[in-house]
Amino acid sequence: MSTFVLVHGAWHGGWCWDRVAPLLRAEGHEAHAPTLTGLSERSHLLSPQIGLEAHTEDIVRHIDTLGLREVVLVGHSYAGQLVTSVASERPEAIARRVYLDAFVGGDGEAAVDLLPEKVHHHWAESADVDGFGWLVPPRSLSVLGVSRAEDIDWLTPKLTPHPWKTYTDALRLTGREHDVPAEFVECVEWMRVFRAHAARAHARGWPVHELKTGHEAMVTAPRELADALLAIAGD
Repeated sequence: MSTFVLVHGAWHGGWCWDRVAPLLRAEGHEAHAPTLTGLSERSHLLSPQIGLEAHTEDIVRHIDTLGLREVVLVGHSYAGQLVTSVASERPEAIARRVYLDAFVGGDGEAAVDLLPEKVHHHWAESADVDGFGWLVPPRSLSVLGVSRAEDIDWLTPKLTPHPWKTYTDALRLTGREHDVPAEFVECVEWMRVFRAHAARAHARGWPVHELKTGHEAMVTAPRELADALLAIAGD
């Protein structure tokens, strides 16, 4: 039995895994989907001070408090930074790192610097113009590859602004993250913002898998994603 900890990306909450987690549990596994500070049902805690360290602490405390071991730590999009950071802090608790269309950062690298230049500019402008200099409003779902009306209707009311500081904070790593095996899953039916990160993963010798769906795989292709995660976990 594996213990999955599923970490959402920008604007989302733990609820975004609601179509995937039951599929993992149905196969006899644990599945946890915590919500990061300042997002979704925890948006009342949002402040300009929330950065990468706070979100790392969210996941570290979740693992420590519940005494989780042999964790398959899955991070979507922005949460690739958290997978790396948490593995650096708690490598003994994590069996495998999984980057789902996500940042593959190194020590001293901030998420904003790992974005393609055009996307970097859009995000910075969005934070400056529409987010009071410290928030990034939700991006258009169509840009992320979500097209079905029922998916858009499910996502839209739940999305909340994301703290910009989490993107501008650089990773500070111990080096122990390298003790944890890693794999990358790229979503290939959208603008492929994370193509360079799939290439970086490949260059590091990690297995790289492809899912024929948009960026929001947990919403648009939950069965395919669950199957990929189960295969990565060795089940």
